[in-house]
Order: sequence, then structure tokens, then C-alpha cells
Amino acid sequence: MHDLKRFLDEKAEHYNDVSFIENDPISIPHSFSIKQDREIIGFFTATLAWGQRKTIISKCRDLASRLGNEPYRFVMEYGAEDLRDLLGFKHRTFNDTDLLYFVDYLRRHYSQHESLEDAFLPDGRFSSAEDSLISFEHNFFNHPDAPRRTRKHVATPARNATCKRLNMFLRWMVRDDAKGVDFGLWKRIPQSALICPVDLHVDRTARRLGLITRKQTDWKTALELTMNLRQLDPDDPAKYDFALFGLSVSS
Repeated sequence: MHDLKRFLDEKAEHYNDVSFIENDPISIPHSFSIKQDREIIGFFTATLAWGQRKTIISKCRDLASRLGNEPYRFVMEYGAEDLRDLLGFKHRTFNDTDLLYFVDYLRRHYSQHESLEDAFLPDGRFSSAEDSLISFEHNFFNHPDAPRRTRKHVATPARNATCKRLNMFLRWMVRDDAKGVDFGLWKRIPQSALICPVDLHVDRTARRLGLITRKQTDWKTALELTMNLRQLDPDDPAKYDFALFGLSVSS
């Protein structure tokens, strides 16, 4: 484990660098400076983050443009005419029906809260990443007009999903290491409690290194990986997302 820690620490240090930003979807929220803008466009970007990174970035820029490049202002002030600008948006299976509901949810949330972080704090406090994700998904769809089709775009541990995109979003918002990639905007969720996102790249590298033994790739797999990463760094296990992802992409 000592050799593995040294190896992964070196790789995390190498890839967790501002040079990582340009070609990664995280570049989209980095193009905004207001906290709520970063939260909103970051949430959308993480939600749309599947497929080729170049395509994801292009689609998210399109979405930001449709939101007037002021996501928070759009969410809080949109009218019927503004919503027409969202019609026709599509990325993979995410379409304008899903987008309109996301925008409606965000207006309802920000009408009561200053930050999207509150949506991940059941009863106003943090207990675990699992509880946060389950509560978030439940509250997100706790509305009579929630489209059934949209549920596939917000994962939950209650369905044993890996929740890779939401875990990535939490990493972006929570981790604070002064490296300039992740934002460290949220202070009420400890970075020690983050779950490492498990996408195809991370899954492949982690299995090769013996950090995952579970045959399936699901929520329990994400927990197994993170438990092993906490043995390497109990305070910041999600930093190894950079190492595992980077090793796979560069190999």
C-alpha cells in the first residue's frame, strides 16, 4: 500500500493541475465567477457529462448561451418567452423536457436557499454522501409535474447507481486544495466524506490496481473503491479521481 500510495499521490499531483481544465467539462463552470452561476452550470455540466469530452463541452457552451450566459439570473427571472430559447436542446437522451424541469426545480430551490449545497443537506446537516444523494434525488422529484422520463438523469444510491456524475459534481464543489481545478465553494460537506466518481476510465484503472474487486459496477463498487482510497488519504480520497482517470486516458 505504501508503494501504491506514493505512485497514486504522484499521479494525482501531476493531473490535478490547472492545465487539466481546458479540455475537461469542468472548464464550463470555470468560465463563470458568481457562486450560483458556477453551481447551476456545474450541475448541468455534470449531468450532461457522458460521451466524448469535446462534445460535452460544446453542448454545455450551447446550454450556457441559451441561459444568456447568466444561469442564476435566468433561473430566477425567466418568463415564458425565455423558456422558448431552451426548446430543441438535446444531448444524448437529455432533452428540452428534462431541461425545463431542471430549470423549474432550480428556481424553486433558489427561491428558498442561497446555495445549491442546501439541496444536499437533509434537515440542514450533513451525515453521509449516501444520505445526501438519496435525499437530493427524492426532493428533486418531489413535485406533481416531475416528468417520469427525467428520473434517469438524476441517480441515487437507493437504486444502487454509481452516481458518478453527482459524485463528480460534489467533488467540484467541495474539494479545496488550492490547486485551481476544483472550486471548494461548499464548506458544510467535508471532503473526507466524498465518494470517488466511478466512470469507465476510473473503473478500469482501479481494477488493474486491485482497488476494486466487486464484479459489478454500482454504488457498492463506488463505496469499495473509496474505502480503499481512504486508506491512502483519509482526508481527501476523491483526489485520486485525477490519478485514476488520468492514467486511463493517457495509457
